[in-house]
Amino acid sequence: MTALYLAFLNSWRGLVHGGRTERAVRLELVLLALGLPVALALGGHLWVRVALIASLLLMLGAELLNTAIEKLCDHLHPGRHEQIGIVKDLASAGAFLTQVIAALIWGAAVIDRF
Repeated sequence: MTALYLAFLNSWRGLVHGGRTERAVRLELVLLALGLPVALALGGHLWVRVALIASLLLMLGAELLNTAIEKLCDHLHPGRHEQIGIVKDLASAGAFLTQVIAALIWGAAVIDRF
């Protein structure tokens, strides 16, 4: 149980650090905070609510991973490097695709509701 608690603390520190230092993470935290009550009101069924909230959490998780990859790349190779740029672009594309998934889920929920 101690290991689980320590793992949670590590994750919490990462989330707090991301929120304090990264504009994109802050924006997605705001979207999550605003989206939670909207998801509860918009979703007519439990699974719709779960999908709406999960899409926001997935998007935030991908942004945090993207940020971690970018910071690691910058630490290992601070200068401009073509291959590092490709790695960063791939991570950014992954984060973007989770945003597309969230938009699809939210769009479908809005269309279904109204």
